[in-house]
Amino acid sequence: MLDLDFYQNIKKELANGQTELVAVSKTKPAAAIQALYNQGQRIFGENKVQELLEKAESLPKDIEWHLIGHLQRNKVKYIAPFVSLIHAVDSLRLLKEINKEAKKNNRTISCLLQFHIAQEDSKFGLHWTEAQALLTSKEYAQMKNIKIVGLMGMASFSDNQEQVLAEFGQLAQYFQTLKEQFFAQDPSFKELSMGMSGDYQLALKQGSTLVRIGSALFGQR
Repeated sequence: MLDLDFYQNIKKELANGQTELVAVSKTKPAAAIQALYNQGQRIFGENKVQELLEKAESLPKDIEWHLIGHLQRNKVKYIAPFVSLIHAVDSLRLLKEINKEAKKNNRTISCLLQFHIAQEDSKFGLHWTEAQALLTSKEYAQMKNIKIVGLMGMASFSDNQEQVLAEFGQLAQYFQTLKEQFFAQDPSFKELSMGMSGDYQLALKQGSTLVRIGSALFGQR
């Protein structure tokens, strides 16, 4: 059930212009997305490629689709023609595939590097040394059809707010360090995707520019 009161309230909360709302519409019907679109929302996030394809086909063409879930390399070709932002780039191999498919479509695809900041081992993401190795690699230097525009991370699923706040703070520090080391002359490196329905207010305190909100908007799955 779409919660329009929450939507209006969070839009007011984000009215500073520093943070955008990514409405996470996974498992939700096209009608619910259309209803939120009718309220002015344009950025929607999906976890699965097949579901994203089906929805993109039937919904307005000016929607900015973000792929926020773990992306398999063999699925990149399906979203390369139209995806606006890929949040969860967690390996050089995946980035190479995105670059290859973007080139085929004569596009430059914006990407976020996903970092592992949570306690749970089950979550995906790069560690600091892996990210450094990726950004200093010859392969990355030769990629012309991707653009890394920031970082993404998921905090631990925990009621310990200090822990969650610290994990978001760590991601913000990674962002700042990489900005200085690799992207100092690149104004497009500005996105910090962190915060979901249960912890987005903590993420905002640490400088999130993209909050990924699903259940608080659309109801529990």
